[in-house]
Amino acid sequence: MTDHYEDTEDQKERVLKNSQVLAFIARFWMRRPWLLTGTIVFVVLAIAFDLATPWSAGKLVDAVTGGPGRLATAWRAWAMFVGVYFGFSMIRNLSIRFWIPLASANMKEMTDEGFRKVQSFSADWHADTFAGATVRRLSRAMWGYDAVSDAALVFLGPAIVVLIGLCAMMAWRWPVVGAFATVMVTLFIVSNIVLTNLYARPLNLRSVALDSRIGGALSDSIASNPTVKSFGAEAREEARIGEVTEMWRRAANKTWSRFTDIWLLHTVMLVVMQAGLTGLLIQLWAKGQATPGDVAFVITAFMLMTGYLRNIGDNIRMTQKGMDDTEDVARYATMAPQVIDAPGAKPFRADLGEIVFDQVVFRYKSARAPLYDHFTLRIAPGERVALVGPTGAGKSTFVKLIQRLYDVDAGQILVDGQDIAQVSQGSLRRAIAVVPQDPALFHRTLSENIAYARPDATQDEVELAAKRARAHDFISRLPQGYKTLVGERGVKLSGGERQRVAIARAFLADAPILVLDEATSSLDVETERQVQAAMEELMVGRTTIVIAHRLSTIRGADRILVFEDGRIVEEGRHAELVKKGGAYARLHAVTEGWA
Repeated sequence: MTDHYEDTEDQKERVLKNSQVLAFIARFWMRRPWLLTGTIVFVVLAIAFDLATPWSAGKLVDAVTGGPGRLATAWRAWAMFVGVYFGFSMIRNLSIRFWIPLASANMKEMTDEGFRKVQSFSADWHADTFAGATVRRLSRAMWGYDAVSDAALVFLGPAIVVLIGLCAMMAWRWPVVGAFATVMVTLFIVSNIVLTNLYARPLNLRSVALDSRIGGALSDSIASNPTVKSFGAEAREEARIGEVTEMWRRAANKTWSRFTDIWLLHTVMLVVMQAGLTGLLIQLWAKGQATPGDVAFVITAFMLMTGYLRNIGDNIRMTQKGMDDTEDVARYATMAPQVIDAPGAKPFRADLGEIVFDQVVFRYKSARAPLYDHFTLRIAPGERVALVGPTGAGKSTFVKLIQRLYDVDAGQILVDGQDIAQVSQGSLRRAIAVVPQDPALFHRTLSENIAYARPDATQDEVELAAKRARAHDFISRLPQGYKTLVGERGVKLSGGERQRVAIARAFLADAPILVLDEATSSLDVETERQVQAAMEELMVGRTTIVIAHRLSTIRGADRILVFEDGRIVEEGRHAELVKKGGAYARLHAVTEGWA
């Protein structure tokens, strides 16, 4: 099938090695050295008790085989055996109590910082990337960190120390037994790492990528549910999602089968190890070189080693999967935002709203030629300027460049005499209020959506802004009024209602520069008249840029700029441009004909 859900991030080659991902995770461990140190200290103490378990078991068996005459010795050995296990359990529990706050804090910060980094990426990056897939990557990385951290510090590290200790204890008593145990443990661990990395990881990466694509596909369909319903296309969307999940299912089957193959091989290795260790001890016992307690020691040691080796196998696979899950966010951390604040960028000082384009050159990354080529324009403070022209002429790009959603290739843009490339992006954008053609609201209350322009606004200020935008009446009629949740992207409201909420937000922002992108296009005639009157009030004293296709809405503009292919081909007031009989007059004739 054609892969409709492939996005730019999935197309990129994965460039991070396991060592780089592990280094990224380790930086979070080092943020809380006291919690990390506490965890490690108690883990080491627990290891010491764990290593004493086979020794205490051997002592108990030797004491019991001595007969009832050694009852006191047997009870002491029993107390030691029980005490060792109890001590191990309590100390291990203490280590986890240090680990819990370390893990939860780091998981929170990894998600927060990943989200912050994603927010810093350009509008282009977000346009090229499925939002649902990005959400999946961010949430999955948190649990990937948890898996790697648990495996590496809580399980793998202690397991390796215990295995080395048990092999050394055996080698000290019986060199041949110790050598055999060492060889088998080494083969088990090395083969696990090699096979997991070379045999299982490539398919696991594919499964992870498809998991992200499921998130993108689901988000795409669910967010567009009104469109799906309007075309009665539920079955078609289910089929499309089914195709993506089927791709994931096939990849997951192969991935899990490979992990199962590795598990089978290591089960055979454990059987060989069991047979070898017990066989060697029986030989030594037959020669009088080992006591029943020694046999119990080796059997207990083997059982302990088996548990740790199985855990090592599981945790190596879990570590690899966790690193694969974390890899996307680790890679985000290495990526520089496409639009960044200049070193020492100062806050933008909002004043009168003068806008100057000085010899600006700008080209979209996918275009062969620049859209703007040495483009120069000045908009005076308080001027009302309308931008008209065909789709793709450069009107929306003009507004995006003022907001610095993209960087120019040459020239500069000055707002109130300040080069916008030298001020902080956030402060610049807060000085520009935008009312888009299709406002996207948050799934929050109406009050929160209006106050998004100024979170510290009082409820009275929110309601005043709504009244000025002619939104107060319809909000008051809702059962929960201003506390009404609007649904994802505002789907519970009509287009006209969403537009008025966006206009209320612009009133509350009180910015010196106002951008209206077909701001009344979704309104009925009566409401449009009301909102147009409100917008006339809003535009007073502000530099206003109006992007318009309906020319009837811009008759009162101080200046109309006619765009074609990134150039201004005509400018002037409505009447003089109509009289001139050029590009604007042709557009006016067409729109008047529609009207």
